[in-house]
Amino acid sequence: MSSLDDPRSDLQADFDSLRPGDSTAQGATRRTALKAALGAGYAAATLPIAAQTVITTSDDGLQAGPITYTVNGFKVPAYAAAPSGKTGLPVILVIQEIFGVHAYIADTCRRFAKLGYLAIAPELYARQGDPRTYTEIPKLQSELVSKVPDAQVMADLDGALQYAASNGGDVSKAGITGFCWGGRIVWLYAATGKVKAGVAWYGRLVGQASENTPRHPVDVAATLKAPVLGLYGGKDQGIPLDTIDKVKSILATGSDAARISQFVVYPEAGHAFHADYRPSYLKEPAEDGWQRALAWFKANGVA
Repeated sequence: MSSLDDPRSDLQADFDSLRPGDSTAQGATRRTALKAALGAGYAAATLPIAAQTVITTSDDGLQAGPITYTVNGFKVPAYAAAPSGKTGLPVILVIQEIFGVHAYIADTCRRFAKLGYLAIAPELYARQGDPRTYTEIPKLQSELVSKVPDAQVMADLDGALQYAASNGGDVSKAGITGFCWGGRIVWLYAATGKVKAGVAWYGRLVGQASENTPRHPVDVAATLKAPVLGLYGGKDQGIPLDTIDKVKSILATGSDAARISQFVVYPEAGHAFHADYRPSYLKEPAEDGWQRALAWFKANGVA
């Protein structure tokens, strides 16, 4: 495997005490360890893995591995993949599930890279800690994810685009896709005007406003600056169909990008139907959604 940025490794570091602004040698080691672990293995809360359905994409012909880039003085760890020796590449930001940038997200980056994209998946919780160490989803949500401000996420995505622009990417042809937690982020970032299209996989659409999450997709749908394709499951217990209908009605009378945005709902699919390492995976909706995502990006100038 060829690495975009050879990381030092000290995987004995205590990820739980990672904090922003930690300038000590120990803090630097922890950040390095988090970077080194990106794209390797799976989050503890997702185990055991449904090994029979896991898709593994080789890095042959790719430059792929952990990288870092700096945002407001913090080195953001990320996983990136691109065709070796190529420049002027369209860019895809790949946004993690709640579980962070583990093997499934890294593989998704390689899938895009095989198709000629520079794909970057930032570890968007890096200032707060490492989601892969949690064994219980409620604790992961309350102790880590709830502490991640949307403003921090938006700035880190801006930084990923800046990195791409300096490393072979053409950010005038940038798109964003994300899963679950990352699906919500797709809608928010599509309202910034910094990408040309988004594909949101079962991202939550509504929610209560808070200091860290002041707006939700329902609040930005009318003012999208890039069209979004929403891929959702009809049996998703966490995303009621009436919330999809609500956003649809807002999109219909919104901006130009809002009006051409679309939803595809797979009636027999639940949540995380694209996640091939989990029991929730459904091959036909996952493959159909992937092809629709690629077509969506191509149709909207991300190719």
